Amino acid sequence: MNPAALITNIENLIDGGLVIVDSGAFTAKNLAKAKYSANPLEDGSLDAYRVLNIDISKHVLAAVEPFGLGHKSALRCKNMWTLGLVLWLFDRDRAGVIEGLQKKFASKPDIAQSNIAALNAGHAYGETAELPAGIHVYKIPKAKVTPGEYRNITGSQALAWGLIAGSELANLEMLFSTYPITPASNLLHELSNHTYFKVNTFQAEDEIAAICAAIGASFAGALGVTSSAGPGIALKAEGMSLAAATELPLVIVNTQRGGPSTGLPTKTEQSDLNMSLFGRHGDTPMPVISTSTPSDCFEVAIEAVRLASKYMTPVTLLSDGYLANAAEPWKIPDVDKLVPFEVTHHTEVEGFKPSLRDPDTLARVWAKPGTKGLEHRIGGIERDFDSGDISYDPANHQKMTDLRAAKIAGIADDIPLQHACLGNESGKLAVVGWGSTFGAIHQAVKRVRKEGADVSHIHVRYLCPLPKNLGELLAGFDRILIPEMNTGQFVNLVRSEYLIDAESLSKVSGQPFKIGEIMAAIHEQLALVKNEMENQA
Repeated sequence: MNPAALITNIENLIDGGLVIVDSGAFTAKNLAKAKYSANPLEDGSLDAYRVLNIDISKHVLAAVEPFGLGHKSALRCKNMWTLGLVLWLFDRDRAGVIEGLQKKFASKPDIAQSNIAALNAGHAYGETAELPAGIHVYKIPKAKVTPGEYRNITGSQALAWGLIAGSELANLEMLFSTYPITPASNLLHELSNHTYFKVNTFQAEDEIAAICAAIGASFAGALGVTSSAGPGIALKAEGMSLAAATELPLVIVNTQRGGPSTGLPTKTEQSDLNMSLFGRHGDTPMPVISTSTPSDCFEVAIEAVRLASKYMTPVTLLSDGYLANAAEPWKIPDVDKLVPFEVTHHTEVEGFKPSLRDPDTLARVWAKPGTKGLEHRIGGIERDFDSGDISYDPANHQKMTDLRAAKIAGIADDIPLQHACLGNESGKLAVVGWGSTFGAIHQAVKRVRKEGADVSHIHVRYLCPLPKNLGELLAGFDRILIPEMNTGQFVNLVRSEYLIDAESLSKVSGQPFKIGEIMAAIHEQLALVKNEMENQA
């Protein structure tokens, strides 16, 4: 680390943690730029940590000298030298890094070789230098994974492939219509590479055009999908209401980012939940589901397609910037084991009306408008329950409003019951999350449980409608803690739905939760439970 990196990141290091510093970078000029009043390598401010003080710049210049690089270019290899040292410290192989450098700099072999030399030199330093006491090789045990074929996958890739899989399982052609916006654009980039799967991509001139094109595709009998981030979703709100009024299948992917307005385009947040649940004019309920990990994005995308096509409704799928760019090993599924939910378009001419419904799902029939004998019109003006014609009748509007609400509420019978993903189904404390908080919550709960605490982790995928048994499950705990990257939107939903006094843990810094932050909140809640029990005694 140089002074700027040290002052930025030291707060995230636990006591006893290892700091690798480039002593050659701790010049008076660099210290002043980082706003250090004194050299932290000399004033005792790093005494709580294990410090590996190396003149990395000097070692790098020596390692790459044979390649004739200029001083500035040579110093760019510092990260590779440091990576070599870190690979030695963690007993990791260099082969993959070397292969990656050779591939990346295939057209510049001198750059590739200089970086490889720096990498090897850093590794050799770890092997041969006399390191301070307490600094040694840390061996990471081999991960325990289910046998199978794995690949690395990002959230955006998984969403794209899940949408493709969903359209294939539904036997529908897909139109992905969108407008570029950070951090949602990667979805368009990925889907545009897979047009051979009956995937059509369209970059519209604006957000409204994007969602309306997707609605048009659904009207024509295809699967319409659109995506954006918070500002773009706000612009799509009227189109979402149109899709709900016309009762057409549509998937809306919201890759959330820091707000409001332009906000923090490259940072993550979960602050669009309220907008997803309520952010349309009129009473316009629609299903809302969320992803929890990069690999989970694949399954949730398939589920969004299933719900949209089965219930003839727009569905909002919530991801966020953190999940979109995060990556993890993903066990490639056996596509033959994915359960099809093939869509059958209405073809019966006799007695056809666009208002015909499935008596179980309440979904309107899906007839392609160009089919002979099934020509029909739909639109945003209220329609008569029986004929499908335009209607301003007050009683009919009440009936249609109730019908649309009942259709969405009925989806609760078609989704899994909620269970704890870690811990008991009742007890002292449940930590309840949704979306990308999964990893931090799960690890925090796991660590506190190892201390012997009675705490469980419940993670909710279906946000509208909520699982039928969620209220009963939450009522079985003395206290409820809900960490989320907003100011308590899901907490407010839980309180209003179940009259449960859930406790909020909010974070809106644009950064994901740290495990330690959630552990601290868990310990605080468990202490309150203990005090309450003592007072009752």
